[in-house]
Amino acid sequence: AMLLLDERADVHVLLTNCLKNDLNSSTQFIVGTALCTLAAIASPEMAHDLAHEIERLIASSNTFLRKKAILCAFRMVRRVPELMDEYMPKCAAFLNDKNHGILVSTITLVTEMCEQSPVVLNYFKSSIPTLVRMLKTLIVSGYSPEHVVNGVSDPFLQVKILRLLRILGHGDPDQSEIMNDVLAQVATNTETNKNAGNAILYETVLTIMNVESENSLRVLAVNILGRFLLNSDKNIRFVGLLTLVRTVQRDMTAVQRHRITILECLTDADSSIQKCAMELSFSLVNAQSIEMIVRELLKYLATADADMKSICSSKIVSAAELYSPSVHWHLDVLLKVLTITGNNIRDDVISSTIQLISNAPRDEQSFISGKMWEAITNMNQLENRQPLVQVAVWTLGEYGEAGNFDEDELIEHYRQLLWAPQLSITTKQYILVSLAKISVRMEHCTANIQNIINTFRAHLNVDLQQRAVEFSTLFTSYGHLRAALLEKMPTLKISDMASSEYNSDFTASEDAQPSTASPSAESTGTPLEDRSNQDILLDLLGGDSFGSGSTSSATTPSPMQQQQQSAPNADFLDLLGLGVNGNTIPSTVISNSVPDVGATTITVFSRDNIDIRFFIRKEADYAVVTVKTTNNSLNMLDKYMFQVAVPKAFRIRMQEPSSTVMLPGESIVQDIHVERLNATVTGVGLRMKVRFSYEIGNYSMMEQTDVNEFPPDLFI
Repeated sequence: AMLLLDERADVHVLLTNCLKNDLNSSTQFIVGTALCTLAAIASPEMAHDLAHEIERLIASSNTFLRKKAILCAFRMVRRVPELMDEYMPKCAAFLNDKNHGILVSTITLVTEMCEQSPVVLNYFKSSIPTLVRMLKTLIVSGYSPEHVVNGVSDPFLQVKILRLLRILGHGDPDQSEIMNDVLAQVATNTETNKNAGNAILYETVLTIMNVESENSLRVLAVNILGRFLLNSDKNIRFVGLLTLVRTVQRDMTAVQRHRITILECLTDADSSIQKCAMELSFSLVNAQSIEMIVRELLKYLATADADMKSICSSKIVSAAELYSPSVHWHLDVLLKVLTITGNNIRDDVISSTIQLISNAPRDEQSFISGKMWEAITNMNQLENRQPLVQVAVWTLGEYGEAGNFDEDELIEHYRQLLWAPQLSITTKQYILVSLAKISVRMEHCTANIQNIINTFRAHLNVDLQQRAVEFSTLFTSYGHLRAALLEKMPTLKISDMASSEYNSDFTASEDAQPSTASPSAESTGTPLEDRSNQDILLDLLGGDSFGSGSTSSATTPSPMQQQQQSAPNADFLDLLGLGVNGNTIPSTVISNSVPDVGATTITVFSRDNIDIRFFIRKEADYAVVTVKTTNNSLNMLDKYMFQVAVPKAFRIRMQEPSSTVMLPGESIVQDIHVERLNATVTGVGLRMKVRFSYEIGNYSMMEQTDVNEFPPDLFI
């Protein structure tokens, strides 16, 4: 039955009596099979009906049945969390058992209960000395010879203990101090020549980085991951890189010591290792390392596949925008990115390059104009590098001065580009506008330029035809206005393109300080006209009830905070992709809580193997919403981000998520503190607009939904 049915099948309700009879059988194998079936297909109703049978079997003297019953209870607790109260005292006693199977199954059940309830978590903190003593025994003297794997004493039990310690010690310095010595012993005494030892070291590293461990212990953990990167096994190298990506913010200095090894992984033949090394390399970028890291990333960019070229090039541009040592170096990097990436580049790189050139000093503009001219004249297959052509002709149109080029050669090259059938319409639009602008500064070529433009007056593409007609009219009827209309563009405002995609990676390590912003973050707000448009949009989406989604806890407002205050609708508009800027303000960092079994639960999203639930509990003058996102797919989810907007009557503080990466079956927990600004105003109930995004494989996913099912008495 358990192979053919699941808990959604109607016929399973008929199995309750059958399973109850089997659970009372005198044959242990029949009872064991019934327990397996119950664990596989039990619905909440069936779990309630047979809960007493499970409790009875957990207390059985038969270790085979007791182990099966504990594992069945693990499945029951996952489906019906309120059943866990009956198992807590028994599990605490079973932690002193000597049987390997009982210990492994008990720790599995305790881990699940601690993840679901803070009450259970606090209850089992008293068992930390028992777990530490058990782990120390496994390291020093071994537990039992029959459970030794490749010279490692009972690695399965060690892994289970480490995972439970990781949960019990999270955010608790006192309990973490009890674990420090044994974690150091595990890290230094475990053999690394076999996979069993590497698995234990991996769990040890995660535990060290997740609890409040000493700084020296975190350095030791990072060094273990550094040794993983030197392993000949590609799987271990990948695990080392992935773990460094997840833990880099806990000890950036220690990870920086392994920068050279990480950069060497960019040349690995395995594409997964290359991608992970690339992500980690960008996390290590700072003002001191930018030149070396970008140099290696450019080498990687030349050999990367099309999808990775797009991602890597955009991140190189973002990193260079934040940390470039000079404008000259910055321009040179952008030119190399455009040359290497070709047509795989993102549009934001083109706009960013144009903005930088517009804001560069005059001598740098002349320098890049010459470099761009050399690039498009000396390079073959320009149809595969059309973003480079677009930036080059824009630069020549704005800053190409007479005398710096052979003017006849320049016009002839433009003619060839315009007549090239391989070039896109967008590229030809750039070329046509550039040609018109050049005519102002190269007077003796005006007639030749006019003839080229006139040929496009009958072009099949409407946009090119319209541009040609308008430019031709400037030459014939409005010659006195041509110079003024085609003069250089004013300096373009540099957009903060790095704030959302790159710089947010550094927010978690700077507790209450805003992340570094580009110059545009210091602007004082949006124009009045823009604000009016935003207000209209808010009216369409529910009037003026929605406002800022988060506030900063800093006492003295930073420029970013002042900007946030000047645009009260910015957070909500940013949630819809229509915000006034790309900056976000890191909220007060508070410790994540574990979802409370007694809390009100709301299912926010359950689709595409992603499950998001709200666990809501009421405090004295505010409410805590614990967001638990679970990855039920078979793939790793990366770059997870969760955003909310609330009505103006409320204020929220969001904690950093427990992680931004979800392996299959794992969850991410994040707390939101919600406070009503005016306790006397009761007309507006709590509502949330929720948006979350993540990457799976090479695809970016984004979902948005409304949550209106909050308890009406939450703020009464």
